[in-house]
Amino acid sequence: MRRAVLFVAITLLLAGCSGVAPTAESGGGENPVTDVVDTPESTDRLGWENGYWYNDSIEVNASDGLNATERERAVSRAMARVEQIRGLEFRERVNVTVLSRENYTAGGADRNVSFQRFDNAKFEALFLVGGGEDSLAEQGQNRNRTIGGFYSPARGDIVIVSDADNPQFDGEGTLAHELVHALQDQHFNLSNAAVSTRDAYNGRNGLIEGDARSVELAYLDRCGEQWECLPEAQSDQGASGGDAPSVHLGLYVLEYFPYSDGPGFVSALRDGQDWSAVNGAFEQPPSSSTAVIYPDRYGTFEPRDVRLADRTGADWERVRPAGRADYARMGQSALVAMFAYTLYDDYNRTGVVDARTFLNLEGAGVNSTDPFNYDLPAVRGWTGDRLHVYTDGKETAYVWRLTWDSPAAAQRFVANYEALLAHWGGTAQGEGVWRIAGDSPFSSATEVHVSGDTVTITSAPTTADLESVRGGNR
Repeated sequence: MRRAVLFVAITLLLAGCSGVAPTAESGGGENPVTDVVDTPESTDRLGWENGYWYNDSIEVNASDGLNATERERAVSRAMARVEQIRGLEFRERVNVTVLSRENYTAGGADRNVSFQRFDNAKFEALFLVGGGEDSLAEQGQNRNRTIGGFYSPARGDIVIVSDADNPQFDGEGTLAHELVHALQDQHFNLSNAAVSTRDAYNGRNGLIEGDARSVELAYLDRCGEQWECLPEAQSDQGASGGDAPSVHLGLYVLEYFPYSDGPGFVSALRDGQDWSAVNGAFEQPPSSSTAVIYPDRYGTFEPRDVRLADRTGADWERVRPAGRADYARMGQSALVAMFAYTLYDDYNRTGVVDARTFLNLEGAGVNSTDPFNYDLPAVRGWTGDRLHVYTDGKETAYVWRLTWDSPAAAQRFVANYEALLAHWGGTAQGEGVWRIAGDSPFSSATEVHVSGDTVTITSAPTTADLESVRGGNR
């Protein structure tokens, strides 16, 4: 029962799980099929692309998938429909590539030792991926199992991930979503949207994915009475009523944030059919997930510049991945994933948070547009955080400092965090010091220190290592 509700949510949501390309895309195997959509140069009008109006019917037979000619028609009409909803004109043609799920591999991230160690420590700090696991591989596998398609700003094209050479699409939802990304890139240059932390990533993507998801939902809402649309695809992703795919539910909650809260953020910016404020936001995307969770704070909220000095003993040195930020800022949305994962992990059958508080329930099910609540009381009042990773050459440790808008908010977080430690097999060893059991995926020693509105968490392999890693950081 504890997993059932979220599995239902995932079954409903996976078909639309798409977006801007991951760190790197790779294929391999057979050459993919590429569809080229031509855009008229002189006769183009909003809601018209390559000879098709947004409300036209097209000659296709989707029962056995769409061949290249049928895909060209479907993509042209979909481009016209995206224009009609979003109020922006495509400036150039969009290539749509079909790639089999077998040949699609998400990830391709830098695999050097320092970055692997740094990333592993981040996800261990969030209690999402254990110290003996490969965090980059876990994230890649999750995307492989859930992604329906993506847009690559580097190549300027769309990849639809399908289990058939002639895909059925999914009622045009993924296609519409990815076309919005192409439209965004043509107008706002998504290649310039680089960020350095998880929190900044989720803030920026709250706008990018919120925009695309909003258009996708408006598009699908017109299917039926207003527009003739392609039928839903029968796939192995759970959309056809089969078993939900095996995914890491904690990572899923972390990565789904922009799709869940992004549409609400975009809705707060819009004035009816006037998207001008959304367009303007691309000049200054949200810098933190908090500004997406609370749209009224956009433009005013900036995370605190949390100070954290390196004061480790001689045996420990800072892990600094080349070409990347040498610190992490997790942000409020990641903290929610940290707590929410306790509802669905296999280690302990009790959760730190109530599923009814985390899931946005609607009738007998979950709200398919905004399924997760990222405003949990445990993380309310977050203003900033900074995490440093250290190594002695064999083992890894970290110091994580979090700031809050009041001492009361800091104390509330600590109470919930200590419940989290207990959930993962932790027992108190003394004031603020915890030891997590050896059979736990997160076996370690942890010290939690509170000073006013600031919480400092130190994690090391053993309690004897804590002082050497922490130094004077309290």
